[in-house]
Amino acid sequence: MSYLQRLIVNTLTFISLTVIFPQMIFVNSIWTAFMASFVLSILNMFVKPILTILSLLLTLFTLGLFTFVINAAILKMTSFFIGAANFSFASFGAAFLMAVIMSVINMIVSEHNSRG
Repeated sequence: MSYLQRLIVNTLTFISLTVIFPQMIFVNSIWTAFMASFVLSILNMFVKPILTILSLLLTLFTLGLFTFVINAAILKMTSFFIGAANFSFASFGAAFLMAVIMSVINMIVSEHNSRG
């Protein structure tokens, strides 16, 4: 999947999750969702590898489940950089749930693109 396709999928995911879970996630506009997707991709590129290495032992002990905590932290960082007035989560638990859902959606879309 190309970079632009991932941005679009994440943007649509943010918008969809805002509609499905309005008390958990707030996105001001489609443009904000696109900017959040862009910031998320930058954080995934530079910050996530560092967090993954620092928490490698904990990730191994939890059989990889701690990765969702890292993803939730990255989402909360995205919210911080975009600004809580435009893009925010109700709690870390909400960010954790969104991280799990986004991981599943990205896995499905990536699998679909690799087949066709």
